[in-house]
Parts: sequence; C-alpha cells; structure tokens
Amino acid sequence: MSTLSVREAIYYSAHLQLPDTMLVSEKRTHAEHVIQEMGLDDIMDTRIGGRITKGISGGQRKRVSICVEMLTRPRLLFLDEPTSGLDSAASYHVMSHITSVAAGEGMTVVAAVHQPGEVFELFHSLCLLAHGRTVFLGTVSDATEFFNLNGFPCPCLRNPSEHFLGTINKDFDEEIVEDSRYRRKTAAKAIDTLTNAYQSSAYSEKTTNQIIQMKEMGGAPFRTRERASFCTKLLALTKRSFVNMHRDMGYYWMRFAVFTVACTCVGTVFHHIDNSYNSIQTRCNVIMYMTIFLTFMAIGGFPSFAEDIKVFRRERLSGHYGVTEFVISNTLSATPYLAVMIIIPGAILYYLTGLTREGSNIAYFVVTLYMCIMLVESIMMVIAAVVPDFLMGIVVGSGVQALMMTNGGFFRLPNQLPKPVWKYPCYYISFHKYAVQGFYKNEFVGQTFASDQLIMANATITGHQVLEALQVEMWYSKWVNLAILFGMAVIYRMMFFAIVKVAEGIRPKMRRMKCCL
Repeated sequence: MSTLSVREAIYYSAHLQLPDTMLVSEKRTHAEHVIQEMGLDDIMDTRIGGRITKGISGGQRKRVSICVEMLTRPRLLFLDEPTSGLDSAASYHVMSHITSVAAGEGMTVVAAVHQPGEVFELFHSLCLLAHGRTVFLGTVSDATEFFNLNGFPCPCLRNPSEHFLGTINKDFDEEIVEDSRYRRKTAAKAIDTLTNAYQSSAYSEKTTNQIIQMKEMGGAPFRTRERASFCTKLLALTKRSFVNMHRDMGYYWMRFAVFTVACTCVGTVFHHIDNSYNSIQTRCNVIMYMTIFLTFMAIGGFPSFAEDIKVFRRERLSGHYGVTEFVISNTLSATPYLAVMIIIPGAILYYLTGLTREGSNIAYFVVTLYMCIMLVESIMMVIAAVVPDFLMGIVVGSGVQALMMTNGGFFRLPNQLPKPVWKYPCYYISFHKYAVQGFYKNEFVGQTFASDQLIMANATITGHQVLEALQVEMWYSKWVNLAILFGMAVIYRMMFFAIVKVAEGIRPKMRRMKCCL
C-alpha cells in the first residue's frame, strides 16, 4: 500500500503470513532481518508512495515485494524480473542474498530474467525459451559449450547471457532496414537450429535422466507450512486498512470535507423549516437532496478502494489471506470513518433545517444515512471486482446510481412509474426507495401541518395524510426499511465474495483455452 512505510508493509505481511507460535517480537525481528538482507535499511521509514504521493523508486518497490515473499522462506520461490529497475550493483546484491538464503534454507528459486548481466554467474541451471520453444535447459556451464558446438560461439569479452539472448531474440528485427531480411531469417534460423539441436543432443538426454532420477529418489516430504490463524489475519488486515484509510486523503477525509460544506450549504438554504403547508414540499426536497447527493458522493472513494483491490488480488494469489478476511476487515476499519463522515455533517444539516428533533428520529436519521453510504460502498466493491480500472469503475458506478435514482420514487410517484422494467423489478431493487420511504416515515409520522388557506381555511394536514399522498407503504415500520438497507449491504458484499471466488476458478481455464488456441 502506498501510504505505508517499508517497515510497516513488511511488518503487516509478517503478521499475515507467519504462524501464531511466533511471538510478535520475533515476527518484527525476522521482518527487520529480511529488510536488511534486501539492502533496504536506509529507507525503512520511507513511505512506498503511489499515484499521488512520491515514495521509493521502482527498483526499491521490487525489493520490498521480494521481502514479502521471503518472509516465510518458501520451499519454492518464483521471481518475475527480480532485477528490473535495479542497477548492476543492486541486482548482484539482491540475487546473491537470495542465493545464499536459498542455499541455507533449502529453497528452490525460479527467476525469469531478461537482463541477467552480472547475476548470471549466480545461476545453477538455465532455461532459454523462444516463443514458447525450449532452446536449452541445463547447467550454465553447458550452455556456452552448446552454443559453440551449434555455430553460435560467444564473442570474446562479451557476457554469455547477453549473447544467448541476443541470438534468439528477434523482437527488433523489423527496425533494421538495411539487412532486415537477412537478420530476420538469421534469427528465425538460429532458433530452429538450436531447438532442433537441443532435442537430439546429449544435454537434453542428460537433463531428462536427471529428472527421472529425481522422480525415482523422491523429494523431501512436503510439510504444510504453519499459518497465522483467521483472527490474527483479520486483526492485522483491519489495523493495516485503518492506517491506510487514515493517511489516504482521498478515501474519506476529502469526502468528509465535501459532506460538511454541502450539508452546511443545504442547511442554510433550508434554514429553520416551519410547519406551514409549503414546508411539506420543502421537507421532501431536503430528504431527496440528502439521499441523492450524499450517497452519490460515496463513489468518490472508489479510486482508493480500487488500489486496495489490486493489493488484495496480489496477496490473495500468494495465499496470504482469503476473501472473508478482506471483506470483514474492510468493513470494520471503515466503520469509524463512516461514522465521523455522517454524524458531523448530518448533525449540522439536522440542526440548521430544523427537522423533527426527537431522540429516536435523530438516531434513525444518522443510522439510515450511514447504512446508505455503506450500501453504496458495497455496490462499488462489486463493480471493482468486475471493472478493475478505477476510471471505468467510477463511470459504471455513476450509471448504476443514476438508474437507481430514476426510479427511487421521488421524481415520479411509485404508481406513476411504468410497470414493466421500471417498477417491476427496478423500483424494488433500488435502495433509494427504502431510504427515502424510511426518511419520510421518520419525518412525517406524528406531525401536523397547516393546510392551504386557499383550499381549506383553519384546517390541518396530518403526517399520515402526507405519506398517503406520497404513496409510502405504511404496512411496515421505518425500522423495516432500515433492516432492508442492511440486508442489501450484506447481499452486495456476498456478491463480491462470490464474484471473486468464481473468477478464481474461471481465469485458469481461460488461460488454458488461450494456450490451446
């Protein structure tokens, strides 16, 4: 996460991965040791940085990622471009430490490298691939001899790894105009020659025999690595998410400022609403604006949440934790921020407008508004699972919100909505329906208003009559509306859980289908 320092990022990863049998002090000591191994001592307290704040360099981020994976000393470690973004000295330092740790811990490291450079001498075995075809697989010392025997000797004073890659790389052949035809033919011919030669060579037979021997000998018995418990992971994720939300201004603080300004403006525009006939429409307008604007502004936190989703997917793929821990921790860490974001602006709006000031009415107002914001964030979680790009996600989320607003029951009364599609089912799946009707009941039940003097002098209008005119469903209480909003928030988060689970099963199949095609 961009808001965390290097030390904090490794600490939280240690709590997520290391078993509960280790003391907290031992986990911290081990995390600091891994940081020192990757040469990150000088930037331990520097924030990683991201799309807004400047932090550590790309190469240093790569080393932080390696630190996270090295914490548990896995038996098999896959590294994709571990030296990218590093200078030659840093590349050698990182790879030499990984090699020494692997030797001491009995680890096998598989690294995909496109610019081996000085780290080439640290490799024990080498696999050269060209467009999915095996050019060579064997020891590093045999590779030079193999290329020499097949007509591609390594020139003097040239790194063998650069020679190997230069021989089988034809990505930039078309950029050479003078002898493009010759170069293209030579690169393709080199790959064909080396591939065919390797398949019938002693090097291939030697490697095959080694594989057969290893299968016959069998490896060390595989032991399931001890992991942190569910509660430990949940606590670590909640703390990390809480810190991230506190430091990321775009997550809640900017929205809090906007909510406060907006509620102050609305409160002054609708200041001290009386109980006249015209106040009925005024109260409806306040409720409508509050329900639409404040819930729509909840979309503003999507870019920050999209960044969390990227971190979740990466760590989920590495097996650090599951979907359940992520959903629960996100909900728990967001609760205090949502409470602050709703209570203070809501209190300003409620006081300035002069809405019904009974204790239960105020509590219902705040809790319902909180649940609406939580529900919108749940909807955005589902969208983030389907649309990973945050710009597209904001567009999709805005469209979904706009559709729900359209048939929420305040632009057109429920019975005036076209029954196909808009009323059945859209009206009943729009959370605005339950929020607005709950607010209407909260505001008008038990109230009396003066009637229009032009129509009926010296008469009153009851709140129940107002609700009937607004076509509010009165056969259940406002607390049922609140319970429905809570249930919808839970359902959307369960949908997020289901989408992630289904995607995990579908993506490998799609990759296999692409390979077959």
